[in-house]
Order: sequence, then C-alpha cells, then structure tokens
Amino acid sequence: MDVSVVIMAAGKGSRMKSDLPKVLHKITGKSMLAHILDSALMVSDDIHVVLHHQAMRVQEEIEQDYSGICFHIQDAQRYPGTGGALMQGGDIREAKAPISLKYERVLILNGDMPLVQKDDLEAIIKGDAPMVVSALRLEDPSGYGRVVVENQCVQGIVEEKDCNQEYKKIKLVNAGIYLCHQDILKQFLPTLENQNAQQEYYLTDLVAKCVQAGIKVGVIEGKAESFMGVNSKLDLSLAEMIMLKRLRDRAMENGVVMSMPESIYIDCQVEFVGECVLEQGVKITGKSVIKNAHIKAHSVIESSLIENSDVGPMAHVRPKCEITDSHIGNFVETKAAKLVGVKAGHLSYLGDCEIGRGSNIGAGVITCNYDGKKKHQTLIGENVFVGSDCQLIAPLKIESNVLIAAGSSVKQDARSGDLVIARSDQRNIANGYFKFFKKEG
Repeated sequence: MDVSVVIMAAGKGSRMKSDLPKVLHKITGKSMLAHILDSALMVSDDIHVVLHHQAMRVQEEIEQDYSGICFHIQDAQRYPGTGGALMQGGDIREAKAPISLKYERVLILNGDMPLVQKDDLEAIIKGDAPMVVSALRLEDPSGYGRVVVENQCVQGIVEEKDCNQEYKKIKLVNAGIYLCHQDILKQFLPTLENQNAQQEYYLTDLVAKCVQAGIKVGVIEGKAESFMGVNSKLDLSLAEMIMLKRLRDRAMENGVVMSMPESIYIDCQVEFVGECVLEQGVKITGKSVIKNAHIKAHSVIESSLIENSDVGPMAHVRPKCEITDSHIGNFVETKAAKLVGVKAGHLSYLGDCEIGRGSNIGAGVITCNYDGKKKHQTLIGENVFVGSDCQLIAPLKIESNVLIAAGSSVKQDARSGDLVIARSDQRNIANGYFKFFKKEG
C-alpha cells in the first residue's frame, strides 16, 4: 500500500516502573515495538520509528532482527508530546537532518499498542479523508478523549477533563492512531502550541486545526482489543493474555490439539508442523519448532526442535536441542543435546551431548559437562545401553554397541562392543550395623 508509517516510541513509560524502555517490554517473547513493527511491515515498505528515552538501546535491539527501519531522535526538551515527535522544524526530524517520507499518506502509530493487527491497519488506510482518526466504542468511556462526529465527519476530540455532561455521554473515544496527508503535517505542525498543563504538543490538536480549515476528518471504528495501550505491568499481562489466546486459537485452527488450552503458554515465534498434541501446563518459548510431536503435561520447551517425539510429562528441554524420533520422559532435562531415536525415560540430565539411534538412557544418568571452567561434550553412538545412575564425565566418547553397568562413573572413552563397569568394590562388614548404632552405656 502507498503509505508511510511513523511509530512513536520515544516515551520513558514511567508507569512501567522499570529501567527497561517501555517499548522493549516483551509479550509472548517479543518486544512491544517488534509486534507493532511486524504489523506495520505488512502494510508498508517505508517504516520510521521516533525514539528518545534510551534511544540507542532500543535501536540496537530492534536492528538485531529487522533491517530497513529508519530511526529518528525526538528533541523532547524543545518539542515534547505526541505532536512534538513529528513537528521538529515543521517536519519529522532525526538528530542531524530532516527525513524524507516515501509516500504522501502517513500512518501514525504508537509503539505501546502491540495488539494492532494487519486488518486493523488496512481498515484505517482505506479511509478516504485527508485525515482519519481511529476510534473505539466503549461502554465505559471515562478517561478517554471523546470523538465528536457529525455526518460521519469528526468535529473534534474533547479530552475527559474538558467534557461537559453532554460530551460525557459519548461512547466513541480516541484510539490514538491517525492517517493523514503530508501536506497537513507540513501546514499545521509548525502552528501547534503547548499552552496546556503538561506544556506538550498534541497530535489531537491537528484534528481541530483541520476542522477549522474545513478539511474533512474521517473516523474508523476499531476493536478495543486491538487498540489497547500498554502503560503498566498490569496492562502488559492483560495484553499477553489476549495475544496468547490469538496464538493458541491459530495453532488449534491449524490442527494442533490442546488440552486445557488456557493453561498453555506459546511464544509468538513457535512453529507447529503436522499433527501435534500439547497437554495442560505446557510452555514453549523462543524459536522452537514442534513437528509431529506430543508434549506432555507441564513440560517446558525452549528454542529447540522436537520432531516425531514425545516429551514429558514434566520434562525440560533447554535451548539448542534437536530431539528426533525419541522418547523423553518425566523429570528429564536436556540442554544443547542432539538425540536421534533415543529413549530417556526419567530423572536424567543430558547436556552438551549427541546420542545415536537405538540408545537407552537409564534413570538418574547425568552427563557431567561442566568442569568449573568450560563445557565439554559427550558423544554416544548407536545401540548404547546406559544403566541407571551413571555419571558420564565429559569430554567423553562412547562408540556404538556399548553396555554401561548401572552406577558407573565413566571418564574413559569406550570402544564398540565394550562392557563398561566403573564402580568401587562392595564390602559387607558383618554386624557393622550393630556396631554403628551401639547403645551408649
């Protein structure tokens, strides 16, 4: 679509009560600003972000995952407020030089509205007036600026503190997203004034100036869910609940089976392929791929691939695991593990390891991968049987077709065909019990 997008993300967000910039707080594993960028990139190839508070920190994080985004610094001392983010020098301005918008029409978004979707933006962009205001219809509009409409045209936006009894009856409120032509910005931004309690420049004043000049201002009603602003940690949790429902619904519509879906957490970057089953209490985060897999109750998967496998219940798959054709049982933890055709039924830790097809890992087996300074790998071949309660002390290589006796502490490599027994001899001392617990006196 022929529209430039400007995202205002300069605010500190003091109500978040955090040192982290407001727009970097995460919802389902991705920052609020990243969520709005994803939606904006679906409708425009000309995206501009206006920053101020911890600007370099925000820019550096976003540039890790996005390219082609134009960043600009708001001079918040000279030009504070939502209007100030756009009005510097009569145009949008970065630290050194004015920026150039690619298209005549400009869509103005907020970096703290992470629930806005492509359809919401498209509806606003379709507005044919020189300026378009987004609005919500709320049963309880208190606290919001009322949008006064006559003959389908906006006549003004009246802030709550300025509403008389008649205006307070209006349920249509300002959602804070605007579409306007560049000519309107160039004509009216330099004329904005900051004669208000906050001494800030407001974008809502553009609406009044357009009405006074006889320029048509249209209105597009949206969904309250989509235009929710996030200003506190409570808002953040409510927004995440909405996003989670969207992600779960989409996954189930695409064939994922969920038991008690409201108890399941899924990051927005998780991918499901084929027929998958998620039981209650499952948490899947990061860029995980779940393919034809069954994740059982209360298991956690982090940034890993699970394919043709079952995991859990109550298992923990930490980042960088590739688990294929395997069974990972209850209370098993894996980390940076590549398992192919493996059975690890219960109570094991498998970290920094590769285990081949047909191998069985007994209960209580631990790969001792950390020596206090460095991490080391354990390599296990195919058809290896590791008995219960073994410690595999890395670096270690166990070739295929090896049997390791239960209770062994293995620190030397094993060749194919070996039976490995690494445990101290047992001593039974006659009457040792009675001697130990001999009654005094």
